[in-house]
Amino acid sequence: MALHYRKKPIVIEAMQLNFSNRDAIIEFAKGHITLSWRDGYLEGAYVQTLEGCMYASYGDYIIRGIDGEYYPCKPSIFEKTYELADQLF
Repeated sequence: MALHYRKKPIVIEAMQLNFSNRDAIIEFAKGHITLSWRDGYLEGAYVQTLEGCMYASYGDYIIRGIDGEYYPCKPSIFEKTYELADQLF
């Protein structure tokens, strides 16, 4: 029989990948991210994760985890999993 588990309430840092924060997200990811452009438009980014390089599409969230690791997350999953911590404190 499968057991049920709840995610521990930890605080992570994240930024949504979009054109208006391209410089801030490069600073946030500190060398773990390379932006991908097409015809002058931000298309996505390559993110160096613990599992290797993963692609983040425009609008995805880039998360810095509790051990300083980075990984992309689709908006639909991010919104179901996380809430703004500033509102909790």
